[in-house]
Amino acid sequence: MTVGGPTITLPDGHKMPQVGLGTWQSNPGEVEKAVKVAVKDGYRLIDTAQGYENEEEIGNALQELYNEGVIKREDVFITTKIWSTHLNPERQEAIVKESLRKLRTDYLDLVLAHMPAAASEDMSKHENDISVEDIWKALEKHVEKGLVRSIGVSNFNEEQIERIAKIATVPIASSQVELHIYLPQHKMLEVCKKHGIVVTSYATLGSPGRVNFRLKSGAKLVWAEAPSALDNPLVIELAKKYNKTPAQILIRWAMDLGVAVIPKSVNGDRIKQNFELFDFHLEQDEVEKLSHREHHQRLFLQDFMEGHKEDAFADERGKQ
Repeated sequence: MTVGGPTITLPDGHKMPQVGLGTWQSNPGEVEKAVKVAVKDGYRLIDTAQGYENEEEIGNALQELYNEGVIKREDVFITTKIWSTHLNPERQEAIVKESLRKLRTDYLDLVLAHMPAAASEDMSKHENDISVEDIWKALEKHVEKGLVRSIGVSNFNEEQIERIAKIATVPIASSQVELHIYLPQHKMLEVCKKHGIVVTSYATLGSPGRVNFRLKSGAKLVWAEAPSALDNPLVIELAKKYNKTPAQILIRWAMDLGVAVIPKSVNGDRIKQNFELFDFHLEQDEVEKLSHREHHQRLFLQDFMEGHKEDAFADERGKQ
């Protein structure tokens, strides 16, 4: 068993595992088991968010692992995210402390602003007076108070990152974005490299489970048709060449770009497979070919941001 896997040094000096367990759509009852399986298989990064509504279960699972002597708190890197409803600087600290309580820890390794668009607590209206600069300056205070070690952003665009970089006194540690072979994020990688920011990829496998997502009302979202990254002919060809699964090829591709990855699963076998990545690398020309697919598509347009002055994807709406 490989413990932890490779790490990436964040711009503030802290080290983050390059491979972690994603937990979006990991529901109570199954997420606790998934975390325990992952940690025992060697994972040392757990990625969650307030909006996933599973922080408490993850905290319980980790506490059991501490009590069993499997790991200590300092062995695991915990990332969570502040949802739009609490990005307002007046509401941030209370929700960070709530995450600390649920995750049963006195500090968080990394906290991200989940979106650049602040909203009212019931999500009924945009808070257009809250800029990404306002959000960032409030995040910095959590670091100053010792509640959080590193801070970053998620679903921000390159222009917003550049604006924050100009005023930041605490460096942007990570930019978590949708990144897969049909959205390779060349510009984001370039901007983040310039500022020393670590890019973290979500939907690395093309998020096949997104179609099962339901809102609190029980309604399913309507998703645009999209090709499956797992069924891409080149991915299948490389899987045969390296005797790996298509999922392992896609994750290794992102890793070979220097990106951190957080594939989600609650299936024990897949959790294990998604961590069996450290005995091979793709050749550079293979990385390049996967990075330049003819098809280009963002799966997560985050439509609720439409009309907000900080809508990160306004320029893309209607073009896909």
